[in-house]
Amino acid sequence: MAIETHNLVVQFPGTPRPTLDRISMTIPEGSFTVLVGASGSGKSTLLHCLAGLTTPTSGSVTDNGEIVTAPDPRRGVAFQRDVLFPWMTVADNIDFALVARGLPHKIRQARIGELLELVGLAPQVSRQRPAELSGGMRQRVSIARVLAGEPEVMLMDEPFAALDALTRLRMQDLLIDLWTRLNRTVVFVTHDVDEAIRLGDTINVLSGGGIAERIVNPLDRPRPADSLADLPGYSEIRKTLHHQLGIDHAAQ
Repeated sequence: MAIETHNLVVQFPGTPRPTLDRISMTIPEGSFTVLVGASGSGKSTLLHCLAGLTTPTSGSVTDNGEIVTAPDPRRGVAFQRDVLFPWMTVADNIDFALVARGLPHKIRQARIGELLELVGLAPQVSRQRPAELSGGMRQRVSIARVLAGEPEVMLMDEPFAALDALTRLRMQDLLIDLWTRLNRTVVFVTHDVDEAIRLGDTINVLSGGGIAERIVNPLDRPRPADSLADLPGYSEIRKTLHHQLGIDHAAQ
């Protein structure tokens, strides 16, 4: 079933205008949806409403037909920062999510190894602490912890924004692979146009509190990073996104 918003409004106290203003959208099961917009456009606020982390001023969010009023394990959230517990090992960080599901110790230990392999990390990483890992490795652990909760929906709030360019592309590859293999619903927030084009099948451009444009990505998969610009339709969709985000006006 889909996640839907119905005339969603969020206005924070002391602000003259709503951050989100009457947004209605449908996110189909198994889809890869991207929310793109400039800083302050409300894309993270919208994601947090989908997660149940932010309460709407009016309107509603429904998940599988049920009103979203609070976080739920079926909706896993990955943030821009990895938010791992620094005093725990990698294994203990992942185990934290497995314990919350009430799994027995033996099953949890096996599952930790499976999750590390799934996100491309060696078994010995399990004994390290977050401070000993690179930024990309920490984000892989963070994604592994999200997956440990067996979510049906993965809500991702610019999780690769702080990474260097090469690591960011590798993390995009990882996410595409996980989405393809696990058949999860993904909603991904970014301000990067090429990241939006490469990842999303539907791209929603947020501006002025609403969805300025909803674009069905015409580019076939796979979309390799090194040849993205050569794919038919790339220039057109990139130009459309730049126009909606005002990048063409800024350049002038």
